[in-house]
Amino acid sequence: MHGNTLVSFPSGALTGEATVRQVLPLDGSFGVVCDTTPFHPVDHTWPDQPADRGVLTAEGEAYTVEDALIGAAPRDGSAPLAVGPGIPVRRGEEGWDWYVVHVLAADPGPLTGRRVRLEVDPERRHRLSAGHTLCELVGLALNRMLAPRWSKEAKPDALGAPDFDKLAITSSRIFAHGSVDHYRLGKSLRRKGFSAEGLAAELPGIEAGVNTLMAGWVAEDAPVGVATEGPGIDALRHFRCALAEGEASTPCGGTHVTRTGELGQVKVTLELSGDGTELRMEAKCS
Repeated sequence: MHGNTLVSFPSGALTGEATVRQVLPLDGSFGVVCDTTPFHPVDHTWPDQPADRGVLTAEGEAYTVEDALIGAAPRDGSAPLAVGPGIPVRRGEEGWDWYVVHVLAADPGPLTGRRVRLEVDPERRHRLSAGHTLCELVGLALNRMLAPRWSKEAKPDALGAPDFDKLAITSSRIFAHGSVDHYRLGKSLRRKGFSAEGLAAELPGIEAGVNTLMAGWVAEDAPVGVATEGPGIDALRHFRCALAEGEASTPCGGTHVTRTGELGQVKVTLELSGDGTELRMEAKCS
């Protein structure tokens, strides 16, 4: 089995025909690897967006796809396919191929070499896509509102503000129509020039500013898309949003809506930990 799984989810695809390349046992379930797929898998290194779910149909028999994972194997066949956190190498490692593993609860039998149909749950995809687009944009809005707190030149984001979101983030989780991000306000960030002094008192105003920026960007109904450097699951992909003030572009492996207007009403809340070392941002849209 050679060659990376080709993926069509960056263009928004929800269905596709594919040839099964391998069926493998997983812990209490079964993994199906195909040559191509519309399914978006959860990233094992930064699991922010949950995987697509849907249906795999083979010779008239339908199987529920409960999850989709990243798999990898050495091209020379020296080791079996590893899945998710069990992958021992970094993405792009020389001599390795990368795959999407569709997780089924039921044993699909001997499918290798057979043609199957793959169908993604469209409602789940859209809800998660809205959450991910929202997550990318609120990060930019937060950067803008926190820009006055930098005393040193910091790496800028796509719109020119110091990239607090990328420099301070410790975790990000996408859910249906929303996201939650956590940021560390520690010594490392202070050395880079960020000041958290008086942040608690100013947080309501910062939160209001983020919500105002988001309302404006949603009202623009700006086009959103995913640019990819290749057809394989291993290719680098970017979130892109053509806002009136400039194009927002950042590396991102997830899925997105097609326009900011699809986010509807947005509400962002900010919360500072009691000791002032962690900032939590939750964003929801409807």
